[in-house]
Amino acid sequence: MMLTKQKSNVIAGCWFMWMMVLMMMVSRQQTEVLAFNTHSTLPLSSPLFRSTNVRRTTFQSRTTVALWTNQNEDNNKDNDDDEKMVDPNPLGQNNYNNNNNNNNAASAGGELSFLDEFKMWLRSGEAKEDFKTYTSGLVVALIIRFFIVEPRYIPSLSMYPTFEVGDQLAVEKVTKKYKPYERKQVVVFTPPETFREIVGERRGREALIKRIVAVEGDEVEVKKGGKLYINGQKQNEPFTNEDAQYEFGPVQVPPGSVLVLGDNRNHSLDGHIWGFLPTENVIGRAVFIYWPPGRIGANELY
Repeated sequence: MMLTKQKSNVIAGCWFMWMMVLMMMVSRQQTEVLAFNTHSTLPLSSPLFRSTNVRRTTFQSRTTVALWTNQNEDNNKDNDDDEKMVDPNPLGQNNYNNNNNNNNAASAGGELSFLDEFKMWLRSGEAKEDFKTYTSGLVVALIIRFFIVEPRYIPSLSMYPTFEVGDQLAVEKVTKKYKPYERKQVVVFTPPETFREIVGERRGREALIKRIVAVEGDEVEVKKGGKLYINGQKQNEPFTNEDAQYEFGPVQVPPGSVLVLGDNRNHSLDGHIWGFLPTENVIGRAVFIYWPPGRIGANELY
């Protein structure tokens, strides 16, 4: 069964980008500056602020100036003046000083262009924080992808009914370094040279997925009737689609190798055709199906 990495990498990339967006949304801290007066509180994002050319930048003061003026109610009576308070800023909007050239240009010509806003963002502390978030997330994702676990996509039915076309599964790469391989484990591997000689160099570079049926030192035989025997004992294989319609062996698995077969025995280009698999070719062990949702699980994955 070919496992084309192109589609699995596209899927992994989409998941990664979605994770990056979520991390960015969590890490960014939005700060909304408010202007106050005695009657109202207005955010700087209000259209009323834009209409009075108030800039959403840092400001030097929040002082609302109240001016007291004396107005004459009667021009003929100088001594009957009433003092009245006139608020020059009735909506509680403060005029903030801003020496930024880009903002002055925006005041004269309207809204900042996208390019100007992007340049301002690049110079801000927010851009530095976002860059750190993206970089650290990318490093963590790459470490996980290349050293711990990677996604794989099933394009054929050579492992049916364990896997169906379109299944996506996780392949872990850690336990192979310290744990010996066991029978019935499902592994992803780079094809050996004998496989390339059969299918050609181009297809021979694509990873395969099969089930280990025998490990080093085992004597393997598929007898008439399609049943698998290991060291003379008939094996119980509920995960296979049907009994094999071929005979194989008896042969003994050499050191540093395993024998792998497909669960769909009569529709699988596997070890009974191209021989034994060197353990050094194993990429990792399939641990569970994560897509589609209706097939999530680890049934028949030992």
